[in-house]
Amino acid sequence: MIDDTDDNPLAGAHLDTLAVRAGIARTGEGEHSEPVFLTSSYVFDSAADAARRFSGATPGNVYSRYTNPTVRTFEQRIAALEGGEQAVGTASGMAAILSTSMALLKSGDHVVCSRNVFGTTVNLFAKYLAKFGVEVSFVPLLALDDWRAAIRPNTAMLFVETPSNPLCEVADLAAMSQLARDSDCLLVVDNCFCTPALQTPLALGADIVVHSATKYLDGQGRCVGGAVVGSQQHMEEVVTFLRTCGPTMSPFNAWVFLKGLETLRLRMDAHSRSALELATWLQQQEAIEQVFYAGLPDHPGHALAARQQRAFGGVLSFRVKGGRQQAWDVIDSVRIMSHTANLGDAKTTIVHPATTTHGRLGDAERAAAGITDNLIRVAVGLEDVDDLRADLLRGLAAIT
Repeated sequence: MIDDTDDNPLAGAHLDTLAVRAGIARTGEGEHSEPVFLTSSYVFDSAADAARRFSGATPGNVYSRYTNPTVRTFEQRIAALEGGEQAVGTASGMAAILSTSMALLKSGDHVVCSRNVFGTTVNLFAKYLAKFGVEVSFVPLLALDDWRAAIRPNTAMLFVETPSNPLCEVADLAAMSQLARDSDCLLVVDNCFCTPALQTPLALGADIVVHSATKYLDGQGRCVGGAVVGSQQHMEEVVTFLRTCGPTMSPFNAWVFLKGLETLRLRMDAHSRSALELATWLQQQEAIEQVFYAGLPDHPGHALAARQQRAFGGVLSFRVKGGRQQAWDVIDSVRIMSHTANLGDAKTTIVHPATTTHGRLGDAERAAAGITDNLIRVAVGLEDVDDLRADLLRGLAAIT
């Protein structure tokens, strides 16, 4: 294959250029768009060539569970955008977190995890990794003293999602990175809500970034996938886990994500603009109890988000006056927004976290994470914001 990056023409390139060009390797057929390699296996030149490739002595494709040119192009591109040495594509965002954990943790290790993470992430740490002897402590995202107090001699990983889902709380990544270094453990950051278009945790000292590529990296709700980005040393372990256990990204999905990355920054800017406008408007509505969006000046994390993010993202949440029934009435009354738990789509989505994304948590866990029955999450898409405002007004009219 002819690698366009042999002489590193992208050295020093800006994010928009990397999002379109990084990782491209042409086949010699002259294709302009990246090809999709829909193959399970590869033909070797000889028995000796096969032996060398299987052993790793010679680089090359072996089996698409862990070597595929389309997936590799996606990996190189997301690594370039995040500023990491290497990336690993996975079958889903949860597969990215699982692969990171299984590769870099062992029985007897301890994890400190934010209480304010995706509900399934809580279950992964508390229920499944616990079966393999990994202990976990959950602490409030913003309470750095609680993080410090929770760290033990066997703590191997700090795991944080920022901004948080769905309350948009913002962690101080520079401070968290320093805490991880002082404690000789890894800081893993779920960067799903911001993407590298808005935030680069590795540049702030984090060790590893994970993504649900299903969300903004795709941008149109088409495919499921994930990514892990970090140093070559750490990613080698993740690749070994992937090769052995197989939570692999499909080549077609990788190609879709490549197309999504080409417009990532443009989309994230548009999502952010509309979300800020919608959040500001929601604060003025009589039926609204509270709005959560870091772009609002009165949000507790506004100043921090303004420092470590390039914009505030497309996800907001709000509490309506009343309880579960009122929240459901709002959701059931909108006609444009899609009632689905996904986010990062060109289509705006609306969901009730307490009974969906965080529904498997216990009552106490939801209460500790601030997931109340009257909370609604909206992931703002690319529609005209006036139409979204009118749709929410239709929903709020159902409870006023």
